[in-house]
Amino acid sequence: MKRKEDTVGEELQGNDDLLSGYRMGKVVKLRLSHRVVMAAMTRCRALDSIPNEAMVLYYSQRATRGGLLISEGTFISPTAHGYPHCPGIYLEEQVEAWKRVTDAVHGKGAYIFCQLWHVGRASHHAYQPGGAAPISSTNKHIPSRWKVILPDGSLSKYSTPRALASSEIPQIIDHFRQGAINSARAGFDGVEIHGAYGYLIDQFLKDGINDRTDEYGGSLENRCRFLMWILHAVIEVIGIERVGVKISPTLYHQDAHDSNQLALGLAVVEGLNKLQEEQGLKLCYLQIQAGTFTRGITEKEAEFLRELRRAYHGTFMVSGGFNKELGMKAIAEGDADVIAYARLFLSNPDLVRRFEIGAPLNEYDAATFYTHDPVLGYTDYPFLDESSQVSQP
Repeated sequence: MKRKEDTVGEELQGNDDLLSGYRMGKVVKLRLSHRVVMAAMTRCRALDSIPNEAMVLYYSQRATRGGLLISEGTFISPTAHGYPHCPGIYLEEQVEAWKRVTDAVHGKGAYIFCQLWHVGRASHHAYQPGGAAPISSTNKHIPSRWKVILPDGSLSKYSTPRALASSEIPQIIDHFRQGAINSARAGFDGVEIHGAYGYLIDQFLKDGINDRTDEYGGSLENRCRFLMWILHAVIEVIGIERVGVKISPTLYHQDAHDSNQLALGLAVVEGLNKLQEEQGLKLCYLQIQAGTFTRGITEKEAEFLRELRRAYHGTFMVSGGFNKELGMKAIAEGDADVIAYARLFLSNPDLVRRFEIGAPLNEYDAATFYTHDPVLGYTDYPFLDESSQVSQP
């Protein structure tokens, strides 16, 4: 599907190539030198939820001039936790620590967004203040086939959640709002609202989870309401062009499923288009996770993405097991504007350079994804030219 119409308009720059330049925004201009974005990846290296020197090195290793990095999921409040040693953005100490990361990335000429995250029911009472039940759209728990990683590294069943009362939801929205303020203070260029993977926002979006009977449940409009109010709150404090959104309508993860995935995706897109029309500017991007984390998308999934691509009026980012060839194809055929890479970017800190010269890629080691070692499986993946590695700040 070749597309050049006004839905992207001035944002589309240069040739339709994965390694060509691209500009996001009209007022807040992100001038990308290529369309290879680093996706958010949970890595569990932030001991006690405070960003550290290992993270400074990790992000600066993967920064390229004119490139865009999206941070790992970053907790917006004490109730947002559900993984060990993941960073937060709600304490002053966390904000100050993130500044070293953003400074290092900006020193390489790159941009970085903070992914704002609340896991909702994908948690355990061990993570919750006072040992309380995790909060969600529902009282339904995640089936035991999925396991939560506890603070000591062992696996357990997810705890049974507590459905938020309607009166409590504005407070959660305000946590996202404050997370955006704190992200700006920490030096991030923008934020990504994590509405995917069965976490809190997805728990409101999908009818396989959301069983509410109030204004946040039932119809598609109601199920999208929580996300839209979050966006309104975040946009109010940092501006629409500094905000991205990530959703995964087709991804079945942590029992997150919907009876009509296309209708859900289109409903979110319709809401985003309306919001952009009201604001007179566009969001920085909409990111769609399709397929799984490891394989390329199927033709059915590709057609699903095309449906959303045709409907959405703005920068369209896709992720989900893409390699260089699939990314080139998606850009060339107009199915996406930019491609987000996760595991390939983890194991290849110089991924963009490898794509440019057609070099072979390092293989990732899944066994080290969620360890807490500051080096192993984190900052020790080799560069093509070892001398190009960033030294420890």
